[in-house]
Amino acid sequence: MFEVRSRVRRTHVAVTLVAALLCGSLWSDSASAEVVQIVYTSDQHYGITRKSFRGEKKVPSATVNAAMVEAINRLPGLTLPPDDGVMAEKSVGWIDYVISTGDIANRMEGTPEKAPMTATACFELFMTQYGKGLTVKDRQGRPAELLAVPGNHDMTNAVGFFRPMYPEKDDGAMRAMTERATGEKPGKDFDPYARPVTLDREKGGLHLLLMGIWPDTASRKWMEEKLSAMPEGEPVLLFTHMPPDLTANRLTNPNGNHGLNAKDGFENLTPDVASVKKTVQRPLREHRELEAFLAAHPSICAYFHGHENYNEFYDWQGPDYTISLPTFRVDSPMKGDVSAGNETELSFLLITADTDTDRMTVREVLWNTDASDTITWGQTRTVSLAPEKK
Repeated sequence: MFEVRSRVRRTHVAVTLVAALLCGSLWSDSASAEVVQIVYTSDQHYGITRKSFRGEKKVPSATVNAAMVEAINRLPGLTLPPDDGVMAEKSVGWIDYVISTGDIANRMEGTPEKAPMTATACFELFMTQYGKGLTVKDRQGRPAELLAVPGNHDMTNAVGFFRPMYPEKDDGAMRAMTERATGEKPGKDFDPYARPVTLDREKGGLHLLLMGIWPDTASRKWMEEKLSAMPEGEPVLLFTHMPPDLTANRLTNPNGNHGLNAKDGFENLTPDVASVKKTVQRPLREHRELEAFLAAHPSICAYFHGHENYNEFYDWQGPDYTISLPTFRVDSPMKGDVSAGNETELSFLLITADTDTDRMTVREVLWNTDASDTITWGQTRTVSLAPEKK
């Protein structure tokens, strides 16, 4: 297992605030119209509390997420670090997209006496805080687009779990994300398995493909259709909830009637039936299928995911080592593997991609480094957007 970032030595580069009147002069020729900037976060987990946050104990998710939204809103006035990356030492200036890859709701494990926040209420709060609270804009002055796809908790709330939940099911978050993705309101017969939540966007010669849970069979079929219609060589970024090394328990139960039960422990989050009989086994067939798909589509330049809730920049090579795909794991404001115990490590990612130079820099934004609103830059990595140069 990859070491968590807390074990990696690094130097935090202090951020300099820049007055808005200077921003225009800092957008030089190198910061061309082909530069696309994305804020990436995941795992908001509305409905739970943090052990501590800024001097308070048992702090609600709404308070923590509101603070992170405030930090995102401050980005345009900050100066990027001297890391030799895209737009280094220039003003951030604009944001084109804000992306969340799910677990917006927490799993509704509870009882009538101690009822959790429902998936519906969680997504409504997310849309209030992020949908209405974000003020960042793109270079044309339009509001940055908020994009969201479901995580395993959102899906579990819709389809049920092998341990008791209260209510037993709530598909409100899944319905809302499906409606935002398709533009159509799901009917009474809504089936969360019938169509994966997918989104595709193109800007400045950069294509974004987003999907819920993991690139399963249905999502790969959808991606195949999108990729075949794109201009040859157009760089693609893939965003999803789960890491490429999906664990078997997320797949559909291969045993008996394929149902949810504590003995088998499968969660039935995708329609793909697991190739292994036990959740402790590694689903190599599924990993190989994803590896083969990515090898066949080198225009996919990077993979972004949440779920395991800590910041990490690594290369996914697949079980047979036929690829080496830059992969970026992002922290959670509520359930960080590191930041849950050390709030000064709370972070999200800023992606700055330049299709003129075929370079993309991903920077970790540490937004609570002294348990206040001080922002610093953490890890940074620059990769190629040109498939032939990978």
